[in-house]
Amino acid sequence: MAEPLKHGTDTKAEIFHTRGGSAANVASFAGRLGPTRFIGCVGDDFLGDSLVKGLEAEGVDVRVQRAGSTGTIVILIDETGERSMLPHRGASTLLSEVPDEWLDGLRLLHVPAYSFNGEPVGATTIEVIRRAKAKGIQVSIDASSTGMLSQYGVQRFLDLLVELRPDFLIGNESESTFLGLTIDGLPGPNASLLPETIVVTKAGADPTVVHQPGADVIVVAVPPVTDVRDLTGAGDAFAAGFLASYLLTHDLRVACEGGHAAAARVLTSPGASISAA
Repeated sequence: MAEPLKHGTDTKAEIFHTRGGSAANVASFAGRLGPTRFIGCVGDDFLGDSLVKGLEAEGVDVRVQRAGSTGTIVILIDETGERSMLPHRGASTLLSEVPDEWLDGLRLLHVPAYSFNGEPVGATTIEVIRRAKAKGIQVSIDASSTGMLSQYGVQRFLDLLVELRPDFLIGNESESTFLGLTIDGLPGPNASLLPETIVVTKAGADPTVVHQPGADVIVVAVPPVTDVRDLTGAGDAFAAGFLASYLLTHDLRVACEGGHAAAARVLTSPGASISAA
């Protein structure tokens, strides 16, 4: 928006229609960096067709169930680039079946925490993670948002993390603090619950902090970004860059640098899209 939101009247704004959804965003960004597969559910409608074709055009191997109607998210961007989201999740909550062959060849499965909230997708996601772990596939979980975590229940989410034992948990500073995993860059009261999980905490322009069990904390500075236009998708781009870089190097510092580079290109474009620059 070009000006603060005015209640009950018009507010000057630009409107963009783009492909979205956290998992689809990560797949789109990661598809530019290495072999990537998207697993999910979209509607049997024009928007679902568009999502599938768009990801395929970006080199992503798309495996989807078709049911219901494809969801939509209205994102309000204020004059500082910060965003507020109004999601209608639609078909994304209807994922009920993931054939075992959809997991074939995967080295890492990345799951937004949004996927735990709602049914049947919640139960399906948990079952898929269990199967992935049994196959030796690494698992990354994104904390997604404090709003979602509050709705799902913090203790319930922590209990789920303890059960699933993800290799990575990626979140921003507010999410990690909300979960009690970090406080001011230091391990929080709940950090000991995840003795096998690498916790990656982003903090916008401030350094990213990585807590690896049994190892020193890694602090990685974020290069400055000029002309920030929209924060939407920056976290998903970071996850894609971080995970793709980690799979190539197994170096957490290099992985953070890869995440920062991917996120920087999103910050200067509207929506969850990559700058052409």
